[in-house]
Amino acid sequence: MRQSLPFELSKEKSFFDSLGDWMGDVLYDELPEKGFECRDEQIFMAYQIEQALKEKNVLFAEAGVGTGKTIAYLLPAVSYARYTGKPALIACADETLIDQLVKEGGDVHKLRDHLGLNIDVRLAKSRDQYLCIKRFEEADRQLEADWIEDIADSMPDGVYAHGSMIALQPYGERSDYPMISDDEWQMVNYNALMQCAVCDVRNRCGQTLHRAYYRKSTDLIICSQDFLMEHLATKESREREGQLPLLPEVSMIVLDEGHLLEYAAQKAMTYKVQAHTIVNLLERLMVDGVRERTLYAMERLQDDHELFFDQLREDLVASEADRKRIEKSARLLALGKRLIADVEQLLEEFVFESELYMIPEYELNMAEEFLEHYVASLRIFVAQGDAVDWLEEADGEETLVIMPRLITEVLEETLFAKKTPIVFSSATLSVKKDFSYIASSLGIDQYQSFSVPSPFDYEDVMKIYVHELTQQNKAAKVEELLRDGEKTLILFKSKQAMNAFKSQLSMMARLTVAFEGDRELSAIVRDFQDGTVQTFCSYHLWEGLDLPEEALTRVIIFDLPFPPHDPLFDAKRSFAQDAFKEVELPFMLLRLQQGMGRLIRTSNDYGDIHILVNEEESSMRQYFEDILAVEPIIK
Repeated sequence: MRQSLPFELSKEKSFFDSLGDWMGDVLYDELPEKGFECRDEQIFMAYQIEQALKEKNVLFAEAGVGTGKTIAYLLPAVSYARYTGKPALIACADETLIDQLVKEGGDVHKLRDHLGLNIDVRLAKSRDQYLCIKRFEEADRQLEADWIEDIADSMPDGVYAHGSMIALQPYGERSDYPMISDDEWQMVNYNALMQCAVCDVRNRCGQTLHRAYYRKSTDLIICSQDFLMEHLATKESREREGQLPLLPEVSMIVLDEGHLLEYAAQKAMTYKVQAHTIVNLLERLMVDGVRERTLYAMERLQDDHELFFDQLREDLVASEADRKRIEKSARLLALGKRLIADVEQLLEEFVFESELYMIPEYELNMAEEFLEHYVASLRIFVAQGDAVDWLEEADGEETLVIMPRLITEVLEETLFAKKTPIVFSSATLSVKKDFSYIASSLGIDQYQSFSVPSPFDYEDVMKIYVHELTQQNKAAKVEELLRDGEKTLILFKSKQAMNAFKSQLSMMARLTVAFEGDRELSAIVRDFQDGTVQTFCSYHLWEGLDLPEEALTRVIIFDLPFPPHDPLFDAKRSFAQDAFKEVELPFMLLRLQQGMGRLIRTSNDYGDIHILVNEEESSMRQYFEDILAVEPIIK
């Protein structure tokens, strides 16, 4: 049901004039009377967003830590949603930060409690955040494990009931299973290879039920940037196939930590080909009664697929990185072209099989959907155009990943040409107040921008130490720092760096440290916040994590967060005139600022930041010292 505006409209004033008056009353009077600080930076940001709504423009809103960015965009967003009759969309950096926005005591709850503003806010999580019934059933058949039993016991009775589904409530979110590790979850969640459109249990799926729920929001839908980009990438094809898009039409978009949009866009446009999936898929189709020509075509495709992956492994460039670079040999390209011909022949045979009804309709439809995706991937791979490709392990399987290098044209067509107001909100959107790096990365020509500093007096509440060490001595230095029991967040530039540190840590020290990936991430964050965990290691949470006051009193930057040497960033480097200045340095500086911004979140916060630099990283001090909030102490 559509809710009323939080202020009265009159014939004498436009909506935007009335919105401006109301926001002034709230930010200058009502909230300060309830104990909130009156911050000029926050008020300035709110009015800049109002102007962007009025002009339906793109706005880069760079506001320092402590500005109160969330309330600054919530007030105009909720009002605009009710005025237009379409919800506003807030797209966060990742799934963990979705829960941060709506947690008890967060800004949404504060507006409800202090202004009586009952906000209808619903979460639209990425598809891999939901249990897949099909994959769970397969894991249940193959594994005997307590965590499998826990999921089975949690499934609502109606999932397998016959008849009406009216009483079945949304279920199966990743956050419902906090004790399951990320590796275990990836065995039972949705992945990109599942063909939901032809799934025979999709109406009983928790993901489907959640989608029906969040589409009805009248005020706010909160999702990750990955999910927003997946929605944009699949919208046209889903509508063509008679399906609803993943998200409804919205009135405006706020990109919280908007500097990460480029990576979310590239991820959404990625194709994946896995080593064993196609073999397993086709084996299920080899049932009695299938024509000999079809069986032969399936067997040939399986054999050529295995030959292709054998050659792919031979063409890999040796590396410790997750993403393995591929030096494409002539044989690999020839095998790829042979696979394309195999798939085209098999799809022709499936036309005849569909008329014989020997293969179950669901299995046949799923195979056809999968093969169309598979052959589209291979065509890009063998074309050797601007796409970037690599081999990695995903969902426990070797996976060929094919990603477009340039996403500017797609973003222009699907996002920026729609005249929907879009607000990029972050403490770090510019490099020294220059927004050209992010604007050019996204292909944005016309935009508004502003930059306001943090209102905090960092000199009084924070110290920054730069420790010059050898790489081998970093772990020992961390153990020394942790002996005082301070609540500490340790940030790493990659999962490999975190795991290398974990292996160097003494068994005694490891008992008091939580590592990202051991359990569901938001559950670890909660334990860290309430003091159950004293030290939290993460390679993911450089932005968005909000742990005020005693919940966090020290941040350790274990290594300077330069981008990895993987195929994606190597491609960006190869197309830059000066890779260090155009790719390496801006990425590192933005990420470093985000990581340091985890410490001071409110005027009551205090603590220390420790940046550990090895011999090579020490030479980079000239580049990062002038972005530090206080003069560093060199140790």
